[in-house]
Amino acid sequence: MRVTRVFVPERLVEGTGIDLRGEAVAHLGRVLRLGPGADLMLFNGEGGEWQATIEVLERGRVGVRVGSHRPADRESPLDLTLAQGISRGERMDYTLQKAVELGVSRIVPITTQRSVMRLSAERGERRAEHWAKVVQAACEQSGRTRVPRLLPVATMDEWLAGVVPGLKLLLIRREGACRLSDLAPDPSITLLIGPEGGFAAEEASAAERAGYRALRIGPRVLRTETAAVAALSALQALWGDLG
Repeated sequence: MRVTRVFVPERLVEGTGIDLRGEAVAHLGRVLRLGPGADLMLFNGEGGEWQATIEVLERGRVGVRVGSHRPADRESPLDLTLAQGISRGERMDYTLQKAVELGVSRIVPITTQRSVMRLSAERGERRAEHWAKVVQAACEQSGRTRVPRLLPVATMDEWLAGVVPGLKLLLIRREGACRLSDLAPDPSITLLIGPEGGFAAEEASAAERAGYRALRIGPRVLRTETAAVAALSALQALWGDLG
């Protein structure tokens, strides 16, 4: 029987009681209809997970007793960064969710010339909060014990100006772009993917000047949300933990 996993952003100690609040309360009580005595699994992003039992469930509060720690490790051996051109609504949510499931270490939303979604400062904060919840929920669902870093939104120029270690790949459908089979394995990889409509020509050129290698995944056109899933899956299958 599958045990519900809940992210708790605080220190967890065996034998102590803690209160779960916010969205976890509604999810456990109204959606899953759990009650006192039900088992949970807690994790706080520091590695491993803790068994726990619901002791109190009432309006706005779930009280749980923290049990023993399990040193579970389901993280990828690859250090994967996804620099993703921001796409609209559910497309971006899907990309973040699947990237987490596929073991990405960090995600940075990128604004580009062809980004359909334009974010004001206020709207950007709201979207960042929403994306953080998507990432957290994907960790709970997928069994991950560490939460990938969600970096602040950056422009293409800001991102390319930074220092990025390891292998840098620009996913682009272009004649002459390399294939994954042409590359030597590297434990640290940054994958740069455009939004709907891809990158403008000058953006792609700027990325290559910044050290990104143009990469082509197959002969077909991939939507932005499919591109991330396909590329991360291929990298994990070749060099990571899906092989």
